Amino acid sequence: MVIRCPRLWLILAVLALLSAAGCNTYTSIGDINREPARFSNKDITISGQASNSFGAMGNGMFQVDDGTGSIWVVSQNFGIPGNGAKVAVTGRVQQGISFGGRSYGTVLMQTQARN
Repeated sequence: MVIRCPRLWLILAVLALLSAAGCNTYTSIGDINREPARFSNKDITISGQASNSFGAMGNGMFQVDDGTGSIWVVSQNFGIPGNGAKVAVTGRVQQGISFGGRSYGTVLMQTQARN
């Protein structure tokens, strides 16, 4: 089938752009845990269920589990979600972080407000 109508091509192109703009791209926590250096110091977004939340005055940590694995998130001035909350978090992967007197291997340092 050959489409010869230029307007139809334009409509199809606009629809493709709109559908791509509405897509959220989440990085798998399993992929991060397998190859943390690949994601190091890059802004990425993860999505999953929050648990083990602790902190005070907008600063703290919580775990996010997306079904492929879990990762600790360090949140400074972004608040802490309640346990069981569905979250999307954008941040930078870092290794060897200490927080609250405890050491953590791979964490996501939150850089934007949660969705």
